[in-house]
Amino acid sequence: MPTLDFSDRVVIVTGAGRGIGRANALLLARRGAAVVVGDLNIRTDGGGVEGDNPAAAVVAEITAVGGRAVACEADVATEDGAHALVDAAISAFGRIDAVVNNAGIVRAAPFREVPDEEYQRHLDVHYFGPMRLCRAAWPHLLKSPAPRVVNTISQAMLGNPGMAHYGGSKGALFGLTRNLALEGAEAGIKVNAIAPGASTRMLEAAADTLTPEVMEYMRAQMLPERVAPVVAYLVHPDCQVTGEVFNVAGGIVNRLALVNTAGIHDPALTVETVAEQFEKIMAITPQAVPQVVAAAQLPVS
Repeated sequence: MPTLDFSDRVVIVTGAGRGIGRANALLLARRGAAVVVGDLNIRTDGGGVEGDNPAAAVVAEITAVGGRAVACEADVATEDGAHALVDAAISAFGRIDAVVNNAGIVRAAPFREVPDEEYQRHLDVHYFGPMRLCRAAWPHLLKSPAPRVVNTISQAMLGNPGMAHYGGSKGALFGLTRNLALEGAEAGIKVNAIAPGASTRMLEAAADTLTPEVMEYMRAQMLPERVAPVVAYLVHPDCQVTGEVFNVAGGIVNRLALVNTAGIHDPALTVETVAEQFEKIMAITPQAVPQVVAAAQLPVS
């Protein structure tokens, strides 16, 4: 297969100063993309800004080998931050072809101990941040010949101890991904998501929710550089899927699919029928139908 080229792509990557975001930015730049490296350098729990400037450091890595990149210390949780990232791309490179929403925060805590403001902070970063950046970038994406958006969700949306606030906000981003995929379909804006596993600062912050054996394995095997190739493919013009989610960790890549089971149909449905047929309702058989965006365009009742 020929090497995929990104030399005509301008990509905004948030949370790109460290971890998965940094790996995304470096790979895209090595393949020729112009990259806006967005990173405010907040602590992993979102509680404040640290002292150094990782976005500038990543830009220095890229430009030192002849790549194209600019840094933007924008707060993705705000409207002003979203517009600052877009303005940085337009000012430096004149266009936007793709947005990679990677910035995130995490703090593990039992459900009953998490105050409302913690839920809001996670929603501001994980849901409203991507929504605002996509909204600010949308007019420019419409001008691109192959516009792409990649969101970063998490398996935690399916359930993880001590992460109702984190997983709930990632579940909201999953819903946004599906709806933006439908919204952008006619204009050719492909919107997908990854659910990554990688050894990063955020993994360390959530270490108490995982066993020591899992943590040891993830630190050794699940490197951010093994996530970035999937993100890069999803922003390339060759990628034609939309509304999809891909689990990515340690070189493993698979599709996370929603399915409707064959279930039952009984116009005279009773509680007892449900009880008696519950195994059939639950069964994932070959007749189970994956729910893709193209098949999800019926009006909501």
